[in-house]
Amino acid sequence: MLPDLRRLIDQMSKEKGIDRQIIVEALETAVLTAARKKLGLSLDLEVQYNDEVGEIEAFQFKTVVEKVLNSDTQISLEEAREKLDEDAELGDSLGMKMDTNTFGRIAVQTAKQIIIQRVKDAERDNIYEEYKDRKGDLANGFVQRFEGGNIIVSLGMTEGVIPSSEQIHKEVFKRGERIRAYIYDIKRISKGPQILLSRTHPGFLRALFELEVPEISEGLIEVVNIAREPGNRTKISVKSNDKDIDPVGACVGMRGSRVQSVVQELRGEKIDIVPYSEDQVKYVCNALSPAKVDRVLVDEEVGAMEVIVPDDQLSLAIGKNGQNVRLAARLTQWKIDVKSDSMVTKQQEEGHKSLMGITGVGERTADLLYKEGFRSVAAIASADPEMLSPIKGVSREKAAAWIEEAMKIVDSEGEKESSEVS
Repeated sequence: MLPDLRRLIDQMSKEKGIDRQIIVEALETAVLTAARKKLGLSLDLEVQYNDEVGEIEAFQFKTVVEKVLNSDTQISLEEAREKLDEDAELGDSLGMKMDTNTFGRIAVQTAKQIIIQRVKDAERDNIYEEYKDRKGDLANGFVQRFEGGNIIVSLGMTEGVIPSSEQIHKEVFKRGERIRAYIYDIKRISKGPQILLSRTHPGFLRALFELEVPEISEGLIEVVNIAREPGNRTKISVKSNDKDIDPVGACVGMRGSRVQSVVQELRGEKIDIVPYSEDQVKYVCNALSPAKVDRVLVDEEVGAMEVIVPDDQLSLAIGKNGQNVRLAARLTQWKIDVKSDSMVTKQQEEGHKSLMGITGVGERTADLLYKEGFRSVAAIASADPEMLSPIKGVSREKAAAWIEEAMKIVDSEGEKESSEVS
């Protein structure tokens, strides 16, 4: 039968998942500290664990001298040969085994505290080592308690925290309820590793799709981008690295089974799966789904698109509180201005009308200017003659005259507005 101490070390190592040697070293340090506390710091002491007999052994070392000046650290040659080693010589360092029971109750209590602290430190190191490379993974646990709006999650050997800022405001969890979250950071603090979890992070949705769609985890389908308003709606764009695989179909799954699993985990959050396209106009049109788009005007310099939709599609394209167009813009990283056909027609009429206010600009010329992007008097005023002269029937002199007149019109309108304000 194993001695009690050896069995205790083995049991603690197994239960805490700590290297056996760490516990042994903690015991040795603890007993040495206890011995110094009881006997003083001047003694030359050594403590080691004897695994064969299953006990901690403490030794006091003394130097063999002719004349003893300090009995704590020295021993005479005569006494050394009589009590310790008959072959002892001057200058030898001889160890005498000590009775560890003599260290006293306070010393033993100190030893216990050191062992407990060392074990805790080792546990924290193990947890940090286990989780430090798990950033971006999913974590499964149980709601343990609530602290200041944060959810403390039991992850087995440790705890994770979902800060209030990383929670979906509509969701309510009960103590003991199973919960899944995204590991977005691991911090090393004095109390031990802090595992930060999130249910609002876009990476949470990405990780859920990787779990449900094998083609994503295998690299056959790539998640290009995610735009999310947690608890309400998400747009995710995907593309296939295999021409035989439909990325949207694979993510939706048979009868919507795959996407529904993600929706259930997110407690009803609506998910739009958008096919990515290298053609950015097509990509923006896909992102505005379910709305149908008539045409798109692109301004690459400012990274903006003016999207024209049928009148009956305007509210669908914009979405409730502007959510659909807002998510589409974040997903595609283009500025998107959605207008209906009737809005564009009205703008064109107003633009034509304002252009025709310039001397020499008739309806036909106004059409030409409008098609070239000069859709207002202000646009003409800010142009150079070289920009207008390529238009059919417009000489450089005529262009310069139009610009001068346009500037006067803009100035007069500005003066009129300022006088109305004052």
